[in-house]
Amino acid sequence: MDRLTRRVAAALVASAALLSGCGAPEGEPTAEPPEQGVPDPAAAAFRGRIYERNIVFTALSGDSAFVVPWLISAQTQPGGVRRRARGLLARGSTWEEFYGQSWETPPTRTPWRILPHESLRLLVGEGDAIEGMIFSEGQRQLELEVTGSALMEWTGTRGQVFRLLDGAAYLSDQRVAGLILDMSRVHGSEEADHGDWAFLISGDSLQVVLENPAASPPGRRGAYRIWARLDFRDLQWTSVTVDWADVSAFEPARQDIPVSWTIASDDEQVEGVLQVQSAQVKAGEGAGPLLPVDALFLVVGTIRMEERTFPVRGLFRHTRS
Repeated sequence: MDRLTRRVAAALVASAALLSGCGAPEGEPTAEPPEQGVPDPAAAAFRGRIYERNIVFTALSGDSAFVVPWLISAQTQPGGVRRRARGLLARGSTWEEFYGQSWETPPTRTPWRILPHESLRLLVGEGDAIEGMIFSEGQRQLELEVTGSALMEWTGTRGQVFRLLDGAAYLSDQRVAGLILDMSRVHGSEEADHGDWAFLISGDSLQVVLENPAASPPGRRGAYRIWARLDFRDLQWTSVTVDWADVSAFEPARQDIPVSWTIASDDEQVEGVLQVQSAQVKAGEGAGPLLPVDALFLVVGTIRMEERTFPVRGLFRHTRS
């Protein structure tokens, strides 16, 4: 039995244990349904919320980045939870979306919990911590594994949680060591845009999370925040301006999308430029004339911090309704 087969078997056991711990099969409520005509306070509290979980593996190889993002969301709604999950692999100019599923589950008191589904399996540790994610579909196999404790953890003012971890990706028998960003956010369902974000690294010296907590108003300037791990130290900037330096027309959505940015903190301690190396862009559905955009960019650039300039590469996600 090869390594990934053993891990898939372990994931199936872990998934079964996780679900049995909930007292019901995948997605079923953990409590008896309320009497007819009596509202369930827990369901009312969760209704209309979007729980976003992004798990992004990044490694540098030569002059390009190797990135595997898992983008997962759960939206509570009357009668259940609408779930979406995407898994992608990006290397240089090549993108592959190897997993994309949408499904619904019954109401639950823990809608934020990631659930296994079809070819997506999970390795779960204490406290429901995700220790690995496995995609296995015939001969197509890919695994992400957390290989150590958290290197850094940051919490935002809107409840965002960002955890930086050592990790590894396995493609068949190939192992690639890198870093994992485990990111959680929650929004109201009325917030069509959830705020752009980026995960950038410069080897072992610098790792940066750049986030706009809420969608920017129409225009090309956003108020961001930076969390950084520089030489193993925790640094934060709460007031950072990110401007679109250049744009490109994305005709399927009839909207412009950014292809380069400038970054500047209000205290002038951080400056940077980023530009798109390659992209995976989707147009959503809508009444028009402008359609939603969901864009993932591999970016390259530089960031000046503490009077030192670092070359950076990584992932930038941009969404707009």
